[in-house]
Amino acid sequence: MKVQCELCPKNCLIAPGQSGECRVRINIDGVLRTVVYGYPCSIHIDPIEKKPLFHFLPGTGILSIATVGCNLHCRNCQNWEISQANPEDVPATAHSPESLVALTKRYNCPSLAYTYTDPIIYYEYTYDTAKLARRAGIRNVLVTAGYINEDPWRRLLEYVDAANIDLKSMSDEFYRDVCSGTLKPVQNALIVAKASGILVEVTNLLIPTLNDSSEQIRQLCQWVRVNLGAETPLHFSRFSPRYKMRNLPATSAETLDMAREIAISEGLEYVYIGNILSKDGQNTYCPECKKLLIERSGYTILRNRLKDGSCPDCGRAIYGVWK
Repeated sequence: MKVQCELCPKNCLIAPGQSGECRVRINIDGVLRTVVYGYPCSIHIDPIEKKPLFHFLPGTGILSIATVGCNLHCRNCQNWEISQANPEDVPATAHSPESLVALTKRYNCPSLAYTYTDPIIYYEYTYDTAKLARRAGIRNVLVTAGYINEDPWRRLLEYVDAANIDLKSMSDEFYRDVCSGTLKPVQNALIVAKASGILVEVTNLLIPTLNDSSEQIRQLCQWVRVNLGAETPLHFSRFSPRYKMRNLPATSAETLDMAREIAISEGLEYVYIGNILSKDGQNTYCPECKKLLIERSGYTILRNRLKDGSCPDCGRAIYGVWK
């Protein structure tokens, strides 16, 4: 008997013994099962800035996990060795949700990230772990492309504190051609996440010739401001030739600087540049008095002048979770 998966917009109809597009949700004897539950292929402690999250507990470490698989197939994926792999082809270790919570506590991390591939495809593992972590006083962070149906998304967000969500392009054609997905569900996931009250930051990877024109960048910035609010941090990340896009050059520093300037001109208050060192592009400035608040070099905090979540010079409250 075929089984309908209702987790993401692909709504895969899965024959017995077969998996959905994510490779990890399988029809076993007429029952849809996830074969990666409790088996992460990657566990690290990262700086929170690597997610990237610049407005959530800056300077802290975050236990970060992933399983294999992904429901998108981006031709530029930087983690393709695990995101596009079959579960039987990648080494994994057994860690129950209880084990992950214990590890997070052992290494004194205030938060736990579901990241690297996409927590949407290991949904049940993410959900159960996040629920336990919340009870233990640990914060939960999602790093995701946001390609999920609304009902499961809302259920998961009840236990989430912060998310960095990709907005890869404002073009549905781009999503279909580059990612084998569609745009609208991602836009909806972003709007629902922001409305839920969690901290939301957005990442846009600029790929030369595909989504890096000034018109495309301006359209994306306008959408973020109107639908998510001017206070929502936006990260422009540098593309590097990977996976099936080795024919394209890396994004230039000039393009990243242009994108940041456009975003600021469109009224976005916190705009960052990632995957490359930048004189000003990693720093947080006060939207009111323009003074430097948090100085960064890459993932390292050099100086943090925030006082109780506000600018010490003009008193402006700064969007974020600071303690």
